[in-house]
Amino acid sequence: MITREQKGEEVAEISQRLGRAKAAFLVDFKGLDVERVTKLRKLLHPIKAEMKVVKNTLALRALKEHASFDGALRDHLTGNNAFVFAYEDVSAPAKTLTAFIKENEALVLKTGAMDGRNLNEAQIKYLATLPGKPELQAKLLGVLQAPAQKFVATLNEVPSKFVRVLAAYRDQKQKSA
Repeated sequence: MITREQKGEEVAEISQRLGRAKAAFLVDFKGLDVERVTKLRKLLHPIKAEMKVVKNTLALRALKEHASFDGALRDHLTGNNAFVFAYEDVSAPAKTLTAFIKENEALVLKTGAMDGRNLNEAQIKYLATLPGKPELQAKLLGVLQAPAQKFVATLNEVPSKFVRVLAAYRDQKQKSA
C-alpha cells in the first residue's frame, strides 16, 4: 500500500519531469514484457528521453501544474499508461517510438503534447520524419559556410586564370618556335 507521502513524492517527481520536458508522449504498454520495456528504455536513454510508468490518478494531479500538457494528455489517461518524456530533441524520441512500434505492435502510441498542442498518432509519425537536431545544425552550418566558400573560390579563380593564360601563351610560343 502506497502512503499519502509516497503519492505526494510521485506526483512531485512526475511534475518535475513534465517541467523539464519539451514534449511528452503517452503510450499504452499493455502486452509488452519486461524485457521489451527495458529495451525501449535503453533506446530512449541516449537521446535524452525516458519512459515512466505512472498511475493515472497521480498523473492527473501532476498535470494540473502544467497547463501546456494538461489539456492534451488528460483525456487519454485510461488503462495502462506510461509517459515518454523528451528533454532535448523532440523528433528523436518520436522516431524511436515509431520504429519500436513497428517491431512491437503491443505498444500503442496514444497521444503526445508539445508546446501546449495535442499531437495525435499521425502528427507524431510526421514528427518522426523530420530531421533531428544534429542534422539541422549541420545544414545550418553548411548554409552559413557557403557564401565564404564561394568568395574564396572566386578570389582563387583570378590568379588561376592568369596562370592558365600565361601557360597558353607559353605553349603558343613553343609551337611557333
